[in-house]
Amino acid sequence: MIDIPDELIATQSHYNGAAGRAFVAALPGLAERCLERWGLRPDGPSMYGICALVLPVVREADGRPAALKLQSVDEETAGEPVALRAWTDAGGGAVELLGHDPETGAMLLERLDERRPLSGEADVRGAVTVLGAVLARLVAVPAPEGLRTLGGAVERMLAAVPERVGLLADAEDRRLIADCAAAVREVAGEPGDRLLHWDLHYDNILAGRADAGRAGEWVALDPKPLAGDPGFELFPALDNLFDADEVVWRFDALTEALGLDRDRARAWTLGRVLQNGLWAAADGEGRISPAHAEIGRRLLGR
Repeated sequence: MIDIPDELIATQSHYNGAAGRAFVAALPGLAERCLERWGLRPDGPSMYGICALVLPVVREADGRPAALKLQSVDEETAGEPVALRAWTDAGGGAVELLGHDPETGAMLLERLDERRPLSGEADVRGAVTVLGAVLARLVAVPAPEGLRTLGGAVERMLAAVPERVGLLADAEDRRLIADCAAAVREVAGEPGDRLLHWDLHYDNILAGRADAGRAGEWVALDPKPLAGDPGFELFPALDNLFDADEVVWRFDALTEALGLDRDRARAWTLGRVLQNGLWAAADGEGRISPAHAEIGRRLLGR
């Protein structure tokens, strides 16, 4: 039997309704099949995210620690193994994919040190520097064919602006959305072709394990990959561990680490503010997140 955390059950039901409850109900059987298929034995308590259950395991054939990730297949998760293979082939930066079942979406991954997320480092500026170095390795890789694209996301965002901006109650929020959309329109014709993580914040970088030969390394995991411009990658590092007074410093440090044109990177980061603001409007929240709005204002020089 596997332990399914109550929090995962709650989030699946909240976000995915009946489909989420069906996913949770199927997890014990799926876990059993994957343990048998890859010759694994459980090796610790279950871990989880919003959409996945992760089981620490050991491969019986060679005693290697690994992590079994069980998640439903959708537009985002379908690209994850593709991206992980591409990054591994290019020399690392992300967690190694050891096995994948396309039918169920299950993945067998390299085990990292879950006790050491980058978010736990006391020196936040040092953590920003680490994240920039990891991100520079990831976006150096061209996106494989078949992934969703930033160009497609931009088309959908800009098409939604006229309808959704009116759902925001605050005039300043509406003005901010309009300014973000204007910035995105300036760069929309060149959406880029790099392999993007899309969700690289400080909890999605863990320390490598010495028994895997990665002592001293920081390793990215849990991508939501798409093909696009690296400037679209900076927002999570500004939002996670949010500090309004550090927004511009972090933005400048990351653009320098990635060698990006500052104006283009600013436009694409405002694109993330736009994306999140449109989602908030569609969800009936009526306001942009205060942190997201502050990031937008700081980058616009307000």
